[in-house]
Amino acid sequence: MLSGRKTIRLRASVALSLVCLFALTACSHKPPRASIPPAPPPTGTAPAGEPPAKAEAGKVPEAAPPELEIPAEAKPVFVETGIASWYGPPYHNRRGSNGEVYDMHAMTAAHRTLPLGSIVRVVNLETKASTVVRITDRGPFIEGRVIDLSKAAAEKIGMIQKGTTEVRLEVLKTPVPISDGGRWAVQIGGFDHEKVARDLAGNLMRRYHTAKVLTFNSPVGDWWVRVRVKGDLRARAEEVVKDTTTNEGAIFLVRLD
Repeated sequence: MLSGRKTIRLRASVALSLVCLFALTACSHKPPRASIPPAPPPTGTAPAGEPPAKAEAGKVPEAAPPELEIPAEAKPVFVETGIASWYGPPYHNRRGSNGEVYDMHAMTAAHRTLPLGSIVRVVNLETKASTVVRITDRGPFIEGRVIDLSKAAAEKIGMIQKGTTEVRLEVLKTPVPISDGGRWAVQIGGFDHEKVARDLAGNLMRRYHTAKVLTFNSPVGDWWVRVRVKGDLRARAEEVVKDTTTNEGAIFLVRLD
């Protein structure tokens, strides 16, 4: 048996060894240092290699999208005059006819028959203010109106408060010919009640057996009927427009592409 002093010294030696072992183990398992990316540059800072935009009156000018950079002397390929309106919050962030999400702050517009992607100069005939927009959606589906501008475009020509104004449309560029080809349909409405729309859709399905008839409602709550004729041909769609009547709403020829 060990003496009392030897026992105390042995226990102290074992304890010291354990402390050293624990310290060595902890030092050999330090967590890896994370690679933290640098913070992004402040808003408005130009990317590397590009000069900063020149500020005017305390604001950085917004560059127009490349497709809207049309020479001032560009000659229109088609001109149309009529009433313009604008559409905003109920349709904002919803998908448009070209598949893009509608942004009311972008320079876009809706037209019933111009090819999607067409570039159009819109001139306010009262103030002579003008802007250039890209056609991304279909509408306006109100008789007497020729174009529905985004909120940003409406602000550019000074018609936000008035709501509608007479304009001249100068079509500057189209992705495909205006007069040839295309996929066409008929849109009827809007109806205040779903039953009216569905009753009309049923009548049209019985009359045009080869047509596809769709009933749907809009973000503002009204109901619509769309007729897709066989082959999406314009001549057949025009026949439906000519032969169809309704006590409510109106009937529109609309290009799908």
